[in-house]
Amino acid sequence: MEEARSWGQSFDKLMCCPAGRSAFRQFLRTEFSEENMLFWLACDEFIKETNKGAIEEKARLIYEDYISILSPKEVCVFSLVSISL
Repeated sequence: MEEARSWGQSFDKLMCCPAGRSAFRQFLRTEFSEENMLFWLACDEFIKETNKGAIEEKARLIYEDYISILSPKEVCVFSLVSISL
């Protein structure tokens, strides 16, 4: 019970707990947003990778699964670009 309360204080605690991830994923399904969590998990795994070949493969899969306009699980990724004149 205490662990579940900690989820309200920290997104990282929620995502580190299998039960927390499961509960959050179920909620996202009801909001038709499950792909956002899957994208976050894939990126989290990607930044921990150290093998160059695996990094390239994971980057390709993330692009194909979540970034490409042809992806069935496409997420909206906003980027702010600062231009100095």
